[in-house]
Amino acid sequence: MSESMTGKRALLEMLKAEGVEYIFGNPGTSEGPIIDLLGDYPEFKYILCLQESVAVGMGESYARSTGTASFVSLHVDSGLANGIALMLDALNTGTPMVVTSANYDARKVTEVMTDLAGLVRPVTKWSVELTLPDQIPGAIRRAFNEANSHPKGPVYVGFSSNALEGTAEMNIVPSSKIHDSPRPDMKGIQEATALLVASSKPMMIVGDRVSDDDAVNQAIELAELLGLPVYQSRGAEVAFPTTHPQFMGNHSLRVAKDREILQESDLVLAIGMDALDELFYWGDVILGPEVKLIHIDPIPGRVGRSEPTDVGIVSHCGRAIEDLIGSVKPLISTALETEIKNRVQEVVAQAIEKRQAFDDSVSAKWNNRPMTPARMMAELAKSMPANAIVVDDAISNRGTLRHYFPASHRGDIRGVRGQSIGGGIGATMGTQCANPDRPVFGIMGDGSAMMTIQGLWTAANDNIPCIFVICNNGMYRVLKVNFDVYQRDILHESEPAGRNLPYSEFPTPFDIAAIAKSMGVFGERILEPEDIAPAVRRAVASGKPAVLDIVIDGSL
Repeated sequence: MSESMTGKRALLEMLKAEGVEYIFGNPGTSEGPIIDLLGDYPEFKYILCLQESVAVGMGESYARSTGTASFVSLHVDSGLANGIALMLDALNTGTPMVVTSANYDARKVTEVMTDLAGLVRPVTKWSVELTLPDQIPGAIRRAFNEANSHPKGPVYVGFSSNALEGTAEMNIVPSSKIHDSPRPDMKGIQEATALLVASSKPMMIVGDRVSDDDAVNQAIELAELLGLPVYQSRGAEVAFPTTHPQFMGNHSLRVAKDREILQESDLVLAIGMDALDELFYWGDVILGPEVKLIHIDPIPGRVGRSEPTDVGIVSHCGRAIEDLIGSVKPLISTALETEIKNRVQEVVAQAIEKRQAFDDSVSAKWNNRPMTPARMMAELAKSMPANAIVVDDAISNRGTLRHYFPASHRGDIRGVRGQSIGGGIGATMGTQCANPDRPVFGIMGDGSAMMTIQGLWTAANDNIPCIFVICNNGMYRVLKVNFDVYQRDILHESEPAGRNLPYSEFPTPFDIAAIAKSMGVFGERILEPEDIAPAVRRAVASGKPAVLDIVIDGSL
């Protein structure tokens, strides 16, 4: 039944109907009508952020933690523009978010008014700007439907001030569940099955969308059925248990050995990822002429986008893997079963050897000062509570982090998974808001932390009891790592200069522990590895937000 109300009240009534609990925001004058009315809605927890990337980072990680769209409120065009970088990441990686901001009065047509919907159209699934109050309920309902339906992603709704202040008859009806898990075309499944059964040295690479589609168990079953070595692409989410004996770790085209592995295989099965996408140009075709590629992904347009694909299947990851399993099982002969058993033994031995090789590579510097990233991660992993969630924004030390922190289930490790740095502080707080009963540790580089250091004030202001662990190496180390790869592997220069790259170091060091204290958060600067475990215990016991500023060696 319709009811007469203002647009701003209709907005908040729709959010209540949608079950929104948190509003992550940075308000401006144009959002004043909404903020003024929030006092009538104590069910909403408004988290005040001092910079828009913090709000978007919180919304992004909260949405992935809860599995449903979050709500982010920014300010007109300037605040909206500050959020674009992480909105682009959310679009590329399929995170459901409803982002809003308010514009000026639509009747000010003779003055400059930014086209807000046009501004963010390239980084959203759908964007719209409303000028009438009675447009609001329907637009918000569609926004949540769009954000939560496959492929998930951020949407934007803008409001002119007269849309918020005007009065109309409103119908407050929330969005409904969209059942959109399409099964794959069976012809594609049959073609993929034939290639898998005929392959003698296959490998599987899984991406975040395996986890997003809740298909990890199916991926395990398929890997075990065929004896596949399993790698994870980038590895923001847990798309395969890191403790599984067939798990080979993260796969990156920037690592020469990982590129070689692709050529040593005769088939690559890529699921739930942008197959072989990379920053650097490794050639128009990366795989060798004898290597087959099967690519399964739920997002239309991603399959076959960058690499010639022998079998491309657009489908919900779980449904496709289930159909593959059902198609493969009847074709496993006694001879093939023996081959698979031998393959499993070889894969497990290779996984053990790879882990041991990493341990051997870091042992010589284990007692160095400043401590190495490996020593830092090892000490952290030993000292954290068993039920802790790790938010991985370790940037150039991500591979080291993933070596020491086991993850069996989605949510054990939650990564900042886009191309923009600066998401870690917001992501850590958003993850904590979504998981109030588990300790949350955000492990991030000092350069990334400083992008959104204002977020520490939000943690103090709302008593969000997460723990920020800073990998303080005094530089943008990722720049040096990437430039090293560029000079060595792209330019083929014999003397890589990445380690000497100018303007990538911080000659005036950051004392992030001191910055934390100035914002009301407990901060502790740590120089010795033996001091990490006691510091972790103190931080967890406090029940309050804390910063552990750990000084580490940044050399390549």
